[in-house]
Amino acid sequence: MDILLTLFLGQPLWMWLTFLALVIGLLVLDLGVLHRDDHVIGVAESLRTSAFYITLGVAFSGFVWWQMGTEPAAQYLTAFVVEKTLALDNIFVIALIFGFFAIPAAYQHRVLFWGILGVIVLRGIMIGIGATLVEQYHWILYIFAAFLIFTGIKMLRSGEEEEHDLATNPLVRFLKRRMRVTDEIHGHDFVVRKTDPVSGKTLRYATPLLLALIVIELADVVFAVDSVPAVFTITTDPYIVYTSNIFAILGLRALYFALSAILRRFAYLKYALSVLLVFIGSKIFVADLMGWEKFPPVWSLGITFAILTAGVVYSLWKTRKDEAQTPPA
Repeated sequence: MDILLTLFLGQPLWMWLTFLALVIGLLVLDLGVLHRDDHVIGVAESLRTSAFYITLGVAFSGFVWWQMGTEPAAQYLTAFVVEKTLALDNIFVIALIFGFFAIPAAYQHRVLFWGILGVIVLRGIMIGIGATLVEQYHWILYIFAAFLIFTGIKMLRSGEEEEHDLATNPLVRFLKRRMRVTDEIHGHDFVVRKTDPVSGKTLRYATPLLLALIVIELADVVFAVDSVPAVFTITTDPYIVYTSNIFAILGLRALYFALSAILRRFAYLKYALSVLLVFIGSKIFVADLMGWEKFPPVWSLGITFAILTAGVVYSLWKTRKDEAQTPPA
């Protein structure tokens, strides 16, 4: 049993195994029990599931407090809120991807489920690399911070003018050139066997579901370039960084189905995300100027909540007329 007390990336191995067992259990429950049969996920079901994951993510801070103390618990909550908010931006892109590949609503959950498995692995690799770099070269945190400030300012300047056209996306065009892809959906299958019209041989073909999954996975890598450095400026503990990332993303699938129908009501949330990135990036410089060892975690949590609340309220207020003019379903 001594092996369970062995430190791995700064924390006992049993803490990592406990977290991974919890995540695996949730995924098995999700696809194996709750969503074993393909169906369209309604707003009510989506909100219930999302509330469950958010509650579980917040409750996990109690475990962090029990094992690591008050300050790590505050850092975890801040990282969780930041990651959850940054993940909301993924919803806009996911909706675009599903619309472009014409993925039926009944199969969208299955695509997102397998996407989460890839995210768990990819985020683990990126966080492991980031933790190693920060431990050996502490000054890299200043590069992370400057990158976040630059990204936030760039997002503020781009405003609503940023558009995504998947039809001209180099990755999508590359995949379609290099893979045999069916024009139609084949249930929830990602790969099917079909007879090649030229050779007459039976070959494997990718379906639009597989293309959507690949594009979503690579889009998450792009988003992680922002989110992972953001968390490392909050805390350098790999356990807090990884657990907050995964808990924030676990509920993203459920939240997608509730928010995708009302994305227009959060059109101005991008500005709050921009300010949040600038704030997170500037903390390390403010702490140095004030002579602090680190920016107070409780202050960081409070300011983060204030920025996001202001962004949500402003978005809802600015789009209230659009909502009033929308005809009832």
